[in-house]
Amino acid sequence: MKILIVENELYLAQSISAKLTEMGHVCESASSVKDALKEEEFDAILLSTNISGQNFYPVIEHYKNSIVILMVSYVSNDTVSGPLKAGANDYIVKPFMIEELVRKLDHLQDYIVFKKENATYKSYIDHVLKQNSQHKITNKSILPLVIKSTYQKVADAIVFNFAKEYNESFSFISLDDSDALQQLKKIHEGELVYLIDYQNIKKGEKAKILSLIKNRRVILSTTDVHEEFEDLEVLEIKNDDGVFEKGDILSIENYVKYIITKYQTKFPDTELSKKLGISRKSLWEKRKKYGISKKK
Repeated sequence: MKILIVENELYLAQSISAKLTEMGHVCESASSVKDALKEEEFDAILLSTNISGQNFYPVIEHYKNSIVILMVSYVSNDTVSGPLKAGANDYIVKPFMIEELVRKLDHLQDYIVFKKENATYKSYIDHVLKQNSQHKITNKSILPLVIKSTYQKVADAIVFNFAKEYNESFSFISLDDSDALQQLKKIHEGELVYLIDYQNIKKGEKAKILSLIKNRRVILSTTDVHEEFEDLEVLEIKNDDGVFEKGDILSIENYVKYIITKYQTKFPDTELSKKLGISRKSLWEKRKKYGISKKK
């Protein structure tokens, strides 16, 4: 890490710099607020809150995109609470062990990386699972709950939207995993769990799963809409909007239905029927058969 040490006690600054340099870090020092306001970027700022009575808040503002650790002689509103509210990340009380300082630096660096990754994953999930389904789970829904949907992404979207709306984290387990049962057993009974791929496991394993999730906060997903569940709340989703995943093989009937539903507002009937290889009369008959109304 590239670190700036803002400290007017020269010996202390040199001591910290020497130890951090030995550990592979690159260090620079500044003995005043004026000297600290450099144009170059630093990964971390070690900021003394006792710099000859100088106002150190400009340093916190200037390096708001860096890790800022306060080096304080005592804890008070002026040395800790105020600067933390202004944007500093953490503090350490003098005298301190260099190992403790490095632990804080590593922890904060990991936190920033994880926070950025988490934001990226959330954005990606929102993009991939963007659905217009009218179905949803609320905090009043009775758990355990089963979601029956032909398409996995529809169920996934409902669960992720639930977690987002109620700011709740959950554990995710695919029942295709060989150690799925062990994973489920290790999770605290009060935690929310999302299980998928129920349709892929054997009858005996299904019985074990249903026994384990009894009276637990579990959402179970299956793409087998004919599966029966006793004594469990079931949310069954009919995918009449034609949503399907890449890799799915549809019947000719379902494919035609999907194309008509999705593209009838984009193409005139003459062109749409030509693309399907049928006549306009046949297109009209299929709309009637499938109960598809054409929006004007």
